[in-house]
Amino acid sequence: MGKLDGRVVIVTGAARGQGEQEARLFRAEGARVVVADVLDDRGEALAKEIGALYVHLDVGTEDGWRSAVAAVKRAYGRIDGLVNNAGILRFNALVDTPLDEFMQVVQVNQVGCFLGMKAVVPELADGGTIVNTASYTALTGMAAVGTYAATKHAVLGLTRVAALELAARRIRVNAICPGAIDTAMSNPARLDPDADPEETSRALDELYRKLVPLGRIGQPEEVARLALFLTSDDSSYITGQPFVIDGGWLAGVSVI
Repeated sequence: MGKLDGRVVIVTGAARGQGEQEARLFRAEGARVVVADVLDDRGEALAKEIGALYVHLDVGTEDGWRSAVAAVKRAYGRIDGLVNNAGILRFNALVDTPLDEFMQVVQVNQVGCFLGMKAVVPELADGGTIVNTASYTALTGMAAVGTYAATKHAVLGLTRVAALELAARRIRVNAICPGAIDTAMSNPARLDPDADPEETSRALDELYRKLVPLGRIGQPEEVARLALFLTSDDSSYITGQPFVIDGGWLAGVSVI
């Protein structure tokens, strides 16, 4: 038996990266997975490969969420879990960040998480689960990603409030806080057909060997396993908590 047998779980931003690995792992563990994304070709191909449902979803819009939830209810009749994984990252110094760039990141990362919970919770089965993707930067600062860090701090706050408000229905809400993970977000070469993403990965590993106690960049499959833990009964007495998965980066800096 799989850890998610019979459960219907929506994963946003599931066409690639962490979301893709979450969708694959959840399906392997018996869930009826909903692959939600704006990357229709990739999302549809993944859904077909793993035997999932694909829905087009712009997480920053209420209409998008209403349509997606309705499609899931038509297909499966219920919703048992949500993984708010979709997110974007922009690099800029705080004082150089244009307002429209700031609001773009807020709309996807922060508003998208809020709208996801707002749309899904009324349809979520009692005893269901929500996993929000925050970040290492939800718990600390990092230069050049102020907008991203602000939104991820907000995601953590939303997670805690939702955990309190939904506890009476036994709905558990937790946050995962990844550090550097080898996806297109931290390794843009994965989106460039003329680049060598493996070469970039090796360069990133060299960088994080100096920054991260475990000496390497993380893999999306590792994040997926944490999302599975928080969605399954293995975490039945855990809610309202951030779970850092960063190779020890947040622990501090070694000078030896």
